[in-house]
Amino acid sequence: MKCRLNEINKLVIHYLIPMPHTRPIISVEDDEDDQYLIKRILEELGVPNKLIFFQNGQKALDYLTSTMEKPLMIFCDINMPVMNGLELLEVIENSPYLKKKAIPFIFLSTSADKNTIEYAYQLSVQGYFVKESNFDVYRSRIGRAVHYWLDCLHPNNMA
Repeated sequence: MKCRLNEINKLVIHYLIPMPHTRPIISVEDDEDDQYLIKRILEELGVPNKLIFFQNGQKALDYLTSTMEKPLMIFCDINMPVMNGLELLEVIENSPYLKKKAIPFIFLSTSADKNTIEYAYQLSVQGYFVKESNFDVYRSRIGRAVHYWLDCLHPNNMA
């Protein structure tokens, strides 16, 4: 009987707590070519997570504040119209509701400005990568970031 209860508990946990591979990956990116590259990389890596694109930080914020979903992670550009990536991260960090979602936030940017990088880390960004012109290097970096968050223990995938 005890063994059967453990099996039932595992099933209940599986359906109540979203597993990492079932949570969407958010990409906040206004450039269609960069969107294509991210989509292609995740497909080539065999990442099963749904990929959701937003053109700017405000659209991503609207989604994040209106959904109960806890995305696996956010890849975000810095320079975008309406609300840039730093502004989005600042709002997330200052919102108890969004901060509690504990969504890993990673910048993918063409900018390697020291002040921007320092400010991003002051806002508790979990990673900052320069968009690579070499596709294989870019794929490797994105792959390492995604697989890290798929594999690590995280509040969003624990009972």
